[in-house]
Amino acid sequence: MVGCDVLRRPRRVPADLIPVFQAAAAAYGGGLTPVQLAAQARVESKFNPRAVSHAGAQGIMQFLPSTWQEVGLDGNHDGRADPMDPQDAIPSAARYEARLASLVSGLPGDRISLILAAYNAGPDTVRAAGGIPDIGETRHYVAKVHSWAGTYAGQL
Repeated sequence: MVGCDVLRRPRRVPADLIPVFQAAAAAYGGGLTPVQLAAQARVESKFNPRAVSHAGAQGIMQFLPSTWQEVGLDGNHDGRADPMDPQDAIPSAARYEARLASLVSGLPGDRISLILAAYNAGPDTVRAAGGIPDIGETRHYVAKVHSWAGTYAGQL
């Protein structure tokens, strides 16, 4: 059948992004590992740096403009912090998640799952719920990131 090989291809992290995920995780330890950051990018945008959601989230890591204003970095030092540039967005996400880790510390549950839930639903929502909120989208998001992290475990 034509096109079936597409479905059988191994799912891989884009090679040019591997060092970006690795450097971001190393620079902002306390958040996610390189594998988890890559899995998050897969879930957020399927690695599409030009993705824009119906809610207005932008880029590979799907930052809302208000969040980007608060946490966006000029990761590639080109004089411009751009959520559509993976070199900026990935380290910005790693730095933001290190902050989220401290905001959700002390809550019951898996630390990484709490960070992911805070990224998806917001740290105030996670804190108000006393852990991962009972929001279907957020629970599904956390599960998908964990699943993709398993897929990418040997790549980074």
